[in-house]
Amino acid sequence: MDSSSDHSPPSSLHSPGDVQNVKFCQWCGGPTKHEIPEGEERLRAICTSCGKITYQNPKMVVGCLIEHDNKVLLCKRKIEPSYGLWTLPAGYLEIGESAMEGAIRETREEANADVEVISPFAQLDIPLIGQVTRIIHFFSFFLVFVNLLCNSRFLVMIMTSLRQTYIIFLARLKKPHFSPGPESSECLLFSLNEIPFSSLSFSSMVVTLSLYVEDMKAGGKPKFHYGTINKRYFHLVSNISIYLSVIYKV
Repeated sequence: MDSSSDHSPPSSLHSPGDVQNVKFCQWCGGPTKHEIPEGEERLRAICTSCGKITYQNPKMVVGCLIEHDNKVLLCKRKIEPSYGLWTLPAGYLEIGESAMEGAIRETREEANADVEVISPFAQLDIPLIGQVTRIIHFFSFFLVFVNLLCNSRFLVMIMTSLRQTYIIFLARLKKPHFSPGPESSECLLFSLNEIPFSSLSFSSMVVTLSLYVEDMKAGGKPKFHYGTINKRYFHLVSNISIYLSVIYKV
């Protein structure tokens, strides 16, 4: 694709949809403003108090595992959560996108890279994200005394956001050019032996890259993987042994 190609999204992506109905922050209750954040394409509800964004999207994360010269491309996160840790370029699927379209967009946003998708590589279901769920359950009796958390709709929203599906595509660079986007501080290529497993951002990244390394060492042909990540609580993300994952290879 030449440099004159227009990467601008269709005008429908700028449509506010229901976002203007979001008047208050889901995290602190502060009033919101409606703007398109830097590096994004859609109108968002942004809290004027804490600065957090209320996203309206399906809780599906899509991204690319990019191969180039026998290396993989990783981005160092410049935002929370997992600030300063490494990840594949990935993010939430937008309403109206296919999984592949979302993965390509996220790669462009986070690594300024145009990619060609080769095939799906992994689908990982994570029933409960993080340790917040157990904390919520443990303190549920006390939450009735907190006005914000007394709202059952707020609790349902939290619990829903803790369930995610990751779809990662195998991809290659169309051109050997990449650089950090607004949410990344670095973008680097790593050989299999250089992948920083102790500094990866999320359990999904640890599992995905572990499966990729396993495939490459077993014959160099990546397979499709499907599985569920059930994590033990209060363990390091980088400890692969904590994931009770049932992985099916095709």
